[in-house]
Amino acid sequence: MLLPFFQWCDGLAISQAYRDSTYLFPLTQALHLLAVTVFVGAIVIGDLRLLGWGPVGQSRASITRSAGSILLWAGLAVVLTGIPQFTTNALTYHRSWLFVFKMYLLAAALLFTVTVRQRVAGAAEGRLPSWVPKAVGAVSLALWIGVTISGRLITYYG
Repeated sequence: MLLPFFQWCDGLAISQAYRDSTYLFPLTQALHLLAVTVFVGAIVIGDLRLLGWGPVGQSRASITRSAGSILLWAGLAVVLTGIPQFTTNALTYHRSWLFVFKMYLLAAALLFTVTVRQRVAGAAEGRLPSWVPKAVGAVSLALWIGVTISGRLITYYG
């Protein structure tokens, strides 16, 4: 069903340019990994605070606001560096169950982050039962760790 889309991605001129270049793909991948690290780092700081660890001297809402611009810019960099990596290897990804798994996890993590996590992290301290932020932080950490690990494993098992 999606094979024509993956074939189209594989046939793009930029995909061929990446495949033909010695340095373009590794450079993009290095930038992608850097952006992922910054993005996930900002998520982890907020999740640690939700769990009651990390910078407990700051409110959850303050940390969420501070991390917001970092998440936005790092997320944009992840997308901009991830697209050429995807199109360059589209046909390989089409056959990879691990890639599909990562995309489902990514969708779940993004949806959870912009809905549940955002609301709980932005809520005033003491407004919610103490178990709620902890549960949200744990789920968020599990989702994002799953996304990053499955993304790395694609290289080896995808």
